[in-house]
Amino acid sequence: MSRSSVLRTPLLSLRFQPRAVAVSALCALVAAGLAVALIGSGDFPMSPADVIRTLAGQGTPADSLIVNEIRLPRAATALAVGAALGLAGAVFQSLTRNELGSPDVLGFTSGASTGVLTAIVLFGGGTAAASAGAVAGGVATGALIFLVAGRDGLHGQRLILVGVGFTAILTGVNGYLLTKAEIVDAARAVLWLTGSLDGRDFGDSGPLLIALAVLGPLIMIGCGRAVRMLEMGDDAAHGLGVPIERVRTLLLAAAVLLTAFAAAAAGPVAFVALTAPQVARRLTRAHGPNLLPAACTGAALLVAADWIAQHAFGDRGLPVGVVTGLVGGGYLVWLLVTQRKTGRI
Repeated sequence: MSRSSVLRTPLLSLRFQPRAVAVSALCALVAAGLAVALIGSGDFPMSPADVIRTLAGQGTPADSLIVNEIRLPRAATALAVGAALGLAGAVFQSLTRNELGSPDVLGFTSGASTGVLTAIVLFGGGTAAASAGAVAGGVATGALIFLVAGRDGLHGQRLILVGVGFTAILTGVNGYLLTKAEIVDAARAVLWLTGSLDGRDFGDSGPLLIALAVLGPLIMIGCGRAVRMLEMGDDAAHGLGVPIERVRTLLLAAAVLLTAFAAAAAGPVAFVALTAPQVARRLTRAHGPNLLPAACTGAALLVAADWIAQHAFGDRGLPVGVVTGLVGGGYLVWLLVTQRKTGRI
């Protein structure tokens, strides 16, 4: 178990785990380094030094166009989506107290997909409408799941079972909408459903960056202690003065919003929310939600997946969701086998 330290100032007292802080810093540096490498790769290759110099405003006009206008928005979107999914996954897994508790399993990603398909297929919407549909679909699905699960079911096994049921229903709805779509709309919808960062700009990532700036501190600073208390059980958390229902509802709503905005920015990128919190927990060797390490790990994982998608399969790059699906699906199988051997399932 990782040791904790306390930072005290006249205004606040902050408890932290040095190893978790170090892991967060290391993952953030890895994510930033991979983003620089991603920006410097392509048909017009650039060295990391040239990329950094251009980002600092000292590059040539051609370099500035390639870096700031074409490649930086994609890298920024990858970082933001990875961080949002990692943080949302950590919240879901902590509150459900289950390693399988992630937006992919609980149905929120499927709800965002339904919203996008509705906007594209039924209303012929463009990129902005698809993004709005993703947010609306994710939020609406979250509200329905919370309603069906009930106030006493917003944690543990019941929430997971309700989420799995909604995932099955929405999968059927999404399949029906695809069969009703025109061929052009269907092709556009399928590309979005795979999860892709192609052609992304700051218009796509802007709402997510704002959501991260607002919800990230709310979750990690405002509710971080309450999350750790809730992992000890409702009775212990109540005894320590945590307003259980209010905090749990607030955390789940924030995690749903992060998931929805991430889906709006890049599509339903699979398994990052499932994998990142668990990788972070193994790196920190610390109990608890590991919120900041999970966010930094998610950012690093998605940028690495995007680099692989662009460069590991020849000239024809793949959507990033294909890579995360392959790697994350393999991780999920390994996780299920491990849990079965330990008697947890």
